[in-house]
Amino acid sequence: MSVPSPTVPSMSTQTQITLGAINMEADDPASLAEFWSAALGGTIDAQDPDYAIISAHEPGGVPLFLMRRSDPRPDRQGQHMDLTVPWGTREQEVARLVGLGASHRWDILDEVPWVQWSTLADPEGNLFCVAEHPPTS
Repeated sequence: MSVPSPTVPSMSTQTQITLGAINMEADDPASLAEFWSAALGGTIDAQDPDYAIISAHEPGGVPLFLMRRSDPRPDRQGQHMDLTVPWGTREQEVARLVGLGASHRWDILDEVPWVQWSTLADPEGNLFCVAEHPPTS
């Protein structure tokens, strides 16, 4: 008696996966939501003491979900967000974000020719970058 082989679905090169949200831990999700909603132009859709959800500014954008930190902050941040602004507006946006409560850490202006960026920290110390790409000819 032979046992039928399991049917394996054909592998497609197309994906149906989309980025549904960015999740970030916070010591105070409600307070950090105020910063990020102002920084990104989104709306705080829901919040309580343990979480906050910030809608995307643009249709089809990615919401930000802030949840209360359950463990001590790691010594090293494993990932960060890169925010992109139009060429020539990075310094203005950095100043606006500092005015909202971010800390300016450093600038990288000549490492590669296709991008300049500034690294900042949000009010809880989470690093993020503001990048601008020169126009292409």
